Amino acid sequence: MTDPEFEAALVDAAFALGAQAGWLHVSPAAAARHAGLDLTRARNLFACNGVILKKFGRQADAAALAHAVADGSVRDKLFDSLLRRFDYLQPRRAGVLALMRVLPFCPPLALALAEMNLVSMGWLLENAGVNATGIGGALKKRGLLAIWLYGLRAWAQDESPDLTATMAAVDKALARAEDMAHRRSPSSSQPADPASPAPQV
Repeated sequence: MTDPEFEAALVDAAFALGAQAGWLHVSPAAAARHAGLDLTRARNLFACNGVILKKFGRQADAAALAHAVADGSVRDKLFDSLLRRFDYLQPRRAGVLALMRVLPFCPPLALALAEMNLVSMGWLLENAGVNATGIGGALKKRGLLAIWLYGLRAWAQDESPDLTATMAAVDKALARAEDMAHRRSPSSSQPADPASPAPQV
């Protein structure tokens, strides 16, 4: 088993354990035991729970960026990559929902996840051809994060096999953000960036 394969297996085990026993019982060692993985190797690759979440986010980003649409508007590309990210979450749904339930009681973890998600939003923006650097990029990342979180709330309640409600929520949030961007720069000949400014959704 290669390191990437081992990491993916331990991350999946952590989310399975989180769904079964709650995230307060999750650790790299506990996830390794749950999946029958080597503890020494787990220790070398996972120093703490934060590494589990960071690698989970990177894997979700990889799923979102893989086979991304090359044509279409910025909005189309962002919609596609956001939905690909939800597709990655779906098989790990119970574990993700368990993590979401514990976040209100663990502010440091919630803050760390928010920072990780901001980094992820930067990659999704760049993939759509939007510059995510500097102060303007920081605002765009926060705007896209607001869209992601709006979609995440819908996803948490969406039990349809094709994520119909999630898709509708993401499309609605992108449309609202794009409309706001048009209103701020009505004379611009450039396509509106739906991730800027941050929408109130």
